[in-house]
Amino acid sequence: MDDMTELITILGPTASGKTALAAKLAYALDTEIISGDSRQVYRNMTLGTGKDLNDYIVNGRQIVCHLIDICDPGQKYNIFEYQSDFHNVFSALKEKGKVPVLCGGSGLYIESVLKGYELPDVPENHALRDSLKSRSLDELSVILQSYKKLHNTTDLDSARRAVRAIEIEEYRLKSAVNQHRYPPIDSLIIGIDLSRELRRDRITRRLKTRLDEGMLDEVRQLLQSGLSEEDLIYYGLEYKYLTRCLIGELTYDEMFRQLEIAIHQFAKRQMTWFRGMERRGFHIHWIDAMLDDDEKIAMIQRLLTC
Repeated sequence: MDDMTELITILGPTASGKTALAAKLAYALDTEIISGDSRQVYRNMTLGTGKDLNDYIVNGRQIVCHLIDICDPGQKYNIFEYQSDFHNVFSALKEKGKVPVLCGGSGLYIESVLKGYELPDVPENHALRDSLKSRSLDELSVILQSYKKLHNTTDLDSARRAVRAIEIEEYRLKSAVNQHRYPPIDSLIIGIDLSRELRRDRITRRLKTRLDEGMLDEVRQLLQSGLSEEDLIYYGLEYKYLTRCLIGELTYDEMFRQLEIAIHQFAKRQMTWFRGMERRGFHIHWIDAMLDDDEKIAMIQRLLTC
């Protein structure tokens, strides 16, 4: 293994087979996994977040995966907390002499730790967000420039990021901002490459399987536990559409059709982020999803010795 490699990252869109590959690779290298998923941090949200827990059992051994099931549903976990939690685990595994496998589909979370983003610990300002939600990206750009000189355009990649940047600057006017600095990490980055047609087929089949396994019951139990409809809808995708089905806003068929479309759109946004990472200087080694996992692992091991 290259002495400079501190981490192996496996990324790809939903339903690409990341988890199974990461677990088998961790088994082969006698190491552990760190999750790079923004929703799998929540307990009792298993089918809806696609944790695929059975994939972590390889040849009878339970592969350790960190940063899943660490928060209660309803908590608003954020990227600032993720960076801190990631580095606590990462440092501990380095001390044990292990090169961890970072696996996930949340591009912002993954990029934040690989690049060493300096992120401010700023709470959400819901009143400010409401006041900005109807503004165009150009209008948000003007507002943001009233706070600071823009040295780059990453804050303007989307309206959501622009609103967050304004939120941070508004907070800075009134309060001291707590920030942590983390160094960038030298990682071998593996991307799971699959065609649009295969991706769509896998997403549809996976959605049907998860519904058959009881995903609707999972959401029902979360509601019965006292979690509000608004809290569940906040988590988006499966939790949004299944909650709307359970409260009578959508029929089952409407829920399935709309959720299927939403997941396809989400997977497309994931790939857009990963391609953007390449433009921002990350070297991603794309591996054909159709290869057998043993072939993928052999390819990764060859890359580690280069």
